[in-house]
Amino acid sequence: MGGGEVMLLNIATALRSMDIDVTVLAPTAPGELLDEARMRGFDVVPLKASTRLGYMRALAAWRLRNLTVPLWCNGLVPTAATIGMGPRIAHLHILPTGLNAVAARIGRFGAARVLVPSRFMASRIPGTQVLENWTEDIAFLDRELRPEGLLRVGFLGRLTKDKGVHVLARAMAEVIARSECEVRLVLAGENRFGDSEDDREIQATLEPLTGAVDLLGWVRREEFFDQVDLAVFPSVWEEPFGLVAAEAMARGVPFVISDAGALPEVAGEHFPWIAQRGNSADLAEIIRGALASLDASGRTLENSRARWETCYSPRAGSRRVAELLGSMKGRFDVTTAGRGRNA
Repeated sequence: MGGGEVMLLNIATALRSMDIDVTVLAPTAPGELLDEARMRGFDVVPLKASTRLGYMRALAAWRLRNLTVPLWCNGLVPTAATIGMGPRIAHLHILPTGLNAVAARIGRFGAARVLVPSRFMASRIPGTQVLENWTEDIAFLDRELRPEGLLRVGFLGRLTKDKGVHVLARAMAEVIARSECEVRLVLAGENRFGDSEDDREIQATLEPLTGAVDLLGWVRREEFFDQVDLAVFPSVWEEPFGLVAAEAMARGVPFVISDAGALPEVAGEHFPWIAQRGNSADLAEIIRGALASLDASGRTLENSRARWETCYSPRAGSRRVAELLGSMKGRFDVTTAGRGRNA
């Protein structure tokens, strides 16, 4: 699942912790969200659809039959599909551009609140309120350095150019060439939502690293975090939040980010390892500096974990949701033991 689907379930879990009866609405294809919601014990409403337009039609039809039920529209598609239909929250997780920006402006009409996950996004979309994302509960891992002679630098996410995978590959060629010990690149993820051009360019940048790259495919985040010494999230697009960075903070994994979008906002004001987005030479220098200081990174990891507990833990997320609903009495009437829907 993508970050938007992860947040839908996190929001649903927070509402349930407040004794609010939650039902998850989602399309039948792809069905991962419905399956995960069922596994977590939520009531679900499968909306028969396999395309974005089909989902919008099915959701609008359901909404017309249930106009009084409070609806949390998780993303642009449900926001646009239910314009002006009953009490609802519009929650945008990605900075809309082009026609999507027009749809976002129209779709927010009549919404009790328009939420975004970061101050960065709020600065780009006037009239919105920040509700920062948060992760699931993640245990902190006391880390031990691997035996001398091997360091593993990893990436977790979509293997696409917008995530900066090609920039990371170029940077790692320089890191490996200049390192006195063995360094390997670990890539976890697949090309979802990208295209064949992404595949071609990323493959071309990985060719010089042949023999020094481990391709894991999709794996559990803990499996990835526990086998790398340093994670790198080198996005080149305007990241609306950066959930994977918050997950690394929770797990206690050293990580490097680019300065794209909200990533520095998530990592915190004094975070030491931030590279210029799209600049492979600068990224290589930041990675080399982070690797050289792994032995002394304990304080940074502790500070990151403390920031996660305060800002991005399930407890912090539930607190923000409760405060949001408390500020909306009369506009979005979801009360204790009440009912709500999350689409």
